[in-house]
Amino acid sequence: MTHNKVLIVYTGGTIGMVQDENGSLHPFALDRIYDAVPQLRACDYGIDSVTLDNIIDSSNMTPSLWVDIASIIEREYDHYDGFVVLHGTDTMAYTASALSFMFAHLNKPVVLTGSQLPLGMLRSDGRENIICALEIASTRLALVPEVCIFFMSHLYRGNRSTKISAENFDAFQTFNYPSLARVGIEFSFKEHLFLPTDRQPLQVNKQFERRVAVLKLFPGIGPEVVNALLETPGLQGVVMETYGSGNAPTDAWFIEALEHAIERGVTVMSVTQCKAGAVKMRQYAASCDLDRIGVVGGGDMTIEAAVTKMMYVLGTHHGEPEVVRHLLETPLRGEMSMG
Repeated sequence: MTHNKVLIVYTGGTIGMVQDENGSLHPFALDRIYDAVPQLRACDYGIDSVTLDNIIDSSNMTPSLWVDIASIIEREYDHYDGFVVLHGTDTMAYTASALSFMFAHLNKPVVLTGSQLPLGMLRSDGRENIICALEIASTRLALVPEVCIFFMSHLYRGNRSTKISAENFDAFQTFNYPSLARVGIEFSFKEHLFLPTDRQPLQVNKQFERRVAVLKLFPGIGPEVVNALLETPGLQGVVMETYGSGNAPTDAWFIEALEHAIERGVTVMSVTQCKAGAVKMRQYAASCDLDRIGVVGGGDMTIEAAVTKMMYVLGTHHGEPEVVRHLLETPLRGEMSMG
């Protein structure tokens, strides 16, 4: 194995834009990264790069591209100490969550980062984000054996992260879990919060069930909307964004619609609309019917983690409803708290 080497996987996004002589922004070739971030020439570890066949705005991210990213890391896993994925911010938390579920027995850092302003702009936050992400991925400072997001001085667990701002540099937050590290003059790692390592070889699971949907509750939601979603042909799973600690309307039509969907084999999981806190089934009467008909409690998972976990679990355990329920309720990669 070659030591002290990091691989950058470039997917697209704001960070990879530079200005040409006419002032227009366009994606830059990663073999010119030292021109875009000259500070990298001072690094005492090797940096290689690879680009997806088609770089994208992250709004166009798909499960197929998650597989492409994971396949690159799988192929190069034994050749590098860590990996940095340059990614657009809009769906970064979804990709970080998806990759975390795909990688079983991950013992190296996979750090996603990006920027709010392109590298080609004078005030870009991308340079600092790239430099810090590479330092973390190099494993010289600490071994972070999980999929993370680095943004604006903080390292976050990827499947706990949510984008909270479209205009501030501190664009991400993990409301239900502390940051894994803070970067100031020094790198301050909280190693007791890291996922444990093991000696088993990396396993990459690449099956996703795409026939899932999100049902966000709001006052006045009607049967036409709910039934149209629940009766979608081929639907396999629904992540339902409920109120507070998992509350929902108690109207008979609503409960019956969910119950009929569950009886047809649709997996329904409840997560809270709140940024912080957790679903606690039966804490209030307004969630008792959901528990009775078989809605799965999603604990304190983010919507990004809940959606990607459902796609992953349904994709790998199709036709095993009890296994699916058990896995959805169980922390797999630190995405939810116990109890």
